[in-house]
Amino acid sequence: MNTKTKMFCACDNDAFGKPPNTQICPICTGHPGSLPSPNAAAMTKAIRTALALESTVSTDCHFDRKHYFYPDLPYGFQISQYDFPLAKGGAIEFDIIDASGNVRSTHTCRITRLHMENDAGKLTHRGRTTLCDYNRAGTPLMEIVTEPDLRSADEAVAFVQELRRILIAVNASEADMFKGMMRFDASISLREKGTKTLNPRSEIKNLNSFKSLEKALLYEEERLRKLWQEQECPLSHNITVGWLDDEEKTKMLREKETADDYRYFPEPDLPPLHWNHDDIEKVRASLPPHPHALKKRYQAFGLNEKQALQLIDQPLLRSLFETLLSHSGDAKRAGSIVLTQLLGFLNTQEKTVDEGPNADQLLELLHAIDDGTISANQGKDVLEKMVQFGKSAGEIIAQEGLQQISDDGAIMRLVEQAIAANPKAIESYKNGKEAALGAIVGWVMKETKGQADPKKVSEILQEKL
Repeated sequence: MNTKTKMFCACDNDAFGKPPNTQICPICTGHPGSLPSPNAAAMTKAIRTALALESTVSTDCHFDRKHYFYPDLPYGFQISQYDFPLAKGGAIEFDIIDASGNVRSTHTCRITRLHMENDAGKLTHRGRTTLCDYNRAGTPLMEIVTEPDLRSADEAVAFVQELRRILIAVNASEADMFKGMMRFDASISLREKGTKTLNPRSEIKNLNSFKSLEKALLYEEERLRKLWQEQECPLSHNITVGWLDDEEKTKMLREKETADDYRYFPEPDLPPLHWNHDDIEKVRASLPPHPHALKKRYQAFGLNEKQALQLIDQPLLRSLFETLLSHSGDAKRAGSIVLTQLLGFLNTQEKTVDEGPNADQLLELLHAIDDGTISANQGKDVLEKMVQFGKSAGEIIAQEGLQQISDDGAIMRLVEQAIAANPKAIESYKNGKEAALGAIVGWVMKETKGQADPKKVSEILQEKL
């Protein structure tokens, strides 16, 4: 979760790229006598997420100790939630998109529960040596558990993509998988067609990308099919496997633990939590538009499925689009500048959206086009240089002398020169060939290196003729 501090202490929650064991304190490293204190911001963000998932937020809940021993868990147990989670129920509707970017089918996956817990540290294995970094220990986590409603790897990937959009939309997490902010434990089991009984499952731990989720599920499905054929029966008990990304295969870790193995009991150092109805409704009222609603809005503007999802998946890109849309009132124009021109130039320069022009700089460019300082075609060139050199539109226009010629007297003189230099085109136009006018306007634009206002050139030329 993207809180400033950890779940139960005041340590900085942003440990990415920090030297090992520098963002720690006696609380998150489990020193005897230290007492945890719950992060109110984390709880509020979790409630926002639960409401966005259409879950029912429990007015009363508490934390539990989940016991297991591992070197990255300094307490010797995890502070989690078991029988009284923060929220229960809910559902996510998601679309399967085909290769052409169109919706192939729509599905729904039910949510079982959402509960809070703290993260463990990070282990780095070097030969026979293991290094422990506890910077991440104590990071607030939401664990979202689903019902067995997903029937394929495609559905699983589409589901978590939609879930990620919701998490970003409600500002509960940046869900940056490169930084380990979103991970998946995927359970898979097989059953005979026509039966409803769920057989024992294989749980694939700690998948950290959409691609690894898809590959791991496809691999484990095939492995379980072969195992069933060999043994003439499904798995006899639940198991836990790990995914080896480099080898693209799973590895048996252990038999799956049960709740009894974890010896849950209420966390004695944290009091029960209570929210009243007004608290919950206040959070509900602050929810932003749901990604599904945003998609419908953008598609109503004329954007296609791919463009709508680009805006939803990238909040900064969406902010740029919304700023230009608010200024111009033209969604097609805003989409062309942001989704076609800007993204194209950023990709060419191998830059991210946050490394490109900000909203104010794009507005400056838009004003320069709208007030006739430069033409729309010049605007594309200016935007490309803004991305390339990190300069403002005003700086580039001034440096390269791109101010558009829009003075009537200056354009009249250029038109007269064009008429004198293009007698055949003038004759063709007078004989009814409208296209010949474009050639004369093009001559003016070439002579002025694109600085003449083409609309005004065309108007004056027609008056002159």
